[in-house]
This record gives sequence, structure tokens and C-alpha cells, in this order.
Amino acid sequence: MKKVSTPFLLLCILVLLTGCWKSGEPKASSNLATSPYKRTEFLMGTVVTVKIYDKDKESVLTPVFERIQILANQITVNEKDSVIADVNANAGVRPVAVSEDIFELIKAGQSYSGLTKGAFDISVGPLTSLWHIGFPDARKPEQAEIDAALEKIDYKQVELNDKNHTIFLKQKGMQLDLGAIAKGFITDEVVKVLKAHNVQSAIVDLGGNIFVLGKNPTNENWTVGIQNPFLPRGEIIGKLPESNHSIVTSGIYERYLEVGQIKYHHLLNPKDGYPFNNDIAGVSVISKKSIDGDALSTSIFSKGIKEGLDFVEELDNVEAIFISTDKKVFITSGLKNSFELTSTDFESANF
Repeated sequence: MKKVSTPFLLLCILVLLTGCWKSGEPKASSNLATSPYKRTEFLMGTVVTVKIYDKDKESVLTPVFERIQILANQITVNEKDSVIADVNANAGVRPVAVSEDIFELIKAGQSYSGLTKGAFDISVGPLTSLWHIGFPDARKPEQAEIDAALEKIDYKQVELNDKNHTIFLKQKGMQLDLGAIAKGFITDEVVKVLKAHNVQSAIVDLGGNIFVLGKNPTNENWTVGIQNPFLPRGEIIGKLPESNHSIVTSGIYERYLEVGQIKYHHLLNPKDGYPFNNDIAGVSVISKKSIDGDALSTSIFSKGIKEGLDFVEELDNVEAIFISTDKKVFITSGLKNSFELTSTDFESANF
């Protein structure tokens, strides 16, 4: 058995920054700098980068990273201050009081679990900890182990008390796993901090969870490149202009476990206990809030491309780009006039 552990990146996306301009194009805003104030740290098992383009706003990076650190400590189960670890440890025993932030995060996760009818399930922890893909001890579990884990997965057994802000997992052995929405939630919180300090132009990148705030230094939309899921990070298949939106990508080649000739990716199906197996190689979700893109990008993998497209078309203010395992690209209707396919290795397709 060969184990492959790549960085903890549920998402893969490249932002192409246009910091210069040609003659005849809009000039740079006088309030923005072409070279941003930038800070990068390794948090939550991934690289976190925030860039602020507003002049004289470098100091805002401090409260931004303070907010990230506080939330990461509460959410990450292996941190000593993790509230989620406390909730899991008291499964079947007693309710646990949590902060308003964490309560709202779990409440959002339960809402998405219901929206996707359990295809996305915040109580999937027994399964993800069993496979542990992306970590040195990753392994393919025995079927009996998977069956036992599946019996402990049910978002309807997560009891929320709005008045007391308590969380109770009704069955012993249940575990919350917020990995599929935590970075989206934190990204949105970072954007709140930036706006509270009157930052007009910035890029937030939490290990691939991207949010582009405002316009770029040339006073135009940011150009966002969509990652090729078959190649290393930085290789793109196309691009689109965006402003004040989140772009979240999930792909099957980012983290996986290789057993013999079979690769098991990290996106696990809480219904059968194995990685989703369909025609999707990667999907990028464009939305106003990053937590929405986070939850949806994972949820869509349960549906395949045709059903996934239909699902997104029914949602307000959400668009998506699907890349199939045979290198075809499908987009939702709202992107037809903005997405540009740039790679000749892929072809546009529609049903």
C-alpha cells in the first residue's frame, strides 16, 4: 500500500492578479497600490494568504489574522482549545455550550445537510477519521469498520438549542467534521473584518478558498483562473472576471490515498462510506458567500455533472464550472458570457 499525503487543500484555484495596465485601459485607482500589503501563514494545515491593496491599510492584517487564529483554534479538532473536539467528546453524554460564531457555523452546516438530503453531512466525522485521507496514517478501512461508522452518521441527530447555544450529539461515537465548510466560514469572517476597517480592495486565500473584494488596482474586476484538476496547482483551464465573490473549487486529485492501482480521493460519500464515484473531476462554485461555495462544492460531488448542473441552476446567486473526468467543461447559464476556456486540452460541452 502506498500512501500519498498532499497539503490539506479541499479546494484548488489560482487567482491571476492584474497589477499593471496597457495604454488605453483604465488607470489605477489613486487609493490603491499595485503592490499589496501581504501576509502568509500556515494555519489549519494549509497556506493562508491575505493581500490588501488599499494604501495605508497594512495594519488591518493584524486583526484579520487574529480572527483567523481564534476561529481555527475553536474549529480544528486537534487544537487544545477546540470547541468541536469538546462537542465530539461529549456525544451521547451532554450538550456543550459553544460561542455564537461556532453555533452559527454548525447551524449553517445542518441547514446544508438538509438541503442536500445528507449528501453533505456535518456528522460525517466517524467516516473521515476512519479513512484519514491526507494524513500519514491514511488507510482503506475494512467494510465492517465502514458499516460501523455509517451507523453514527446522521445530521438529524445533532440537536441545537438556539436559546442556550448548545450542541448535543445524541448518539455516542458521533463526531462533527466541519472541514468541508470551516474555511468558507472563516473566509467570510475575514471579509467582515476587512470591510469593518474600510478596506476596498483585497484578496483572501484560505488554502484555495478565494474571495476577491472590490476591484483590482486598474479599477477592473479581478481575473480568476480555474485550476486544471489533472495537473499541479497553477495550471489553469480557463478564466473569468469576478468582484465581491467567492470562488471555491473541489477536486478529486488534490488529496487521495493510493492502494495498489486504485486512488481513493478525500471526498467521501456519507451514504455508502466510500469516495464519490462519478464523472466529476473538479467543480468550482461562484457565490456571494464562501461558506455557500464550500458546502455546495462538496455536495455537488454526490450528484454527478448533469444532476449537479440542474441543482445549481435552481439556486439564487450561485454559478458553477464542472470539469469531467474525460476533460469536458460544463458551465451554468449565468457564466456563458463571462467564462473563457483557454486550454486546448479541454472542450466545452453541454447536455
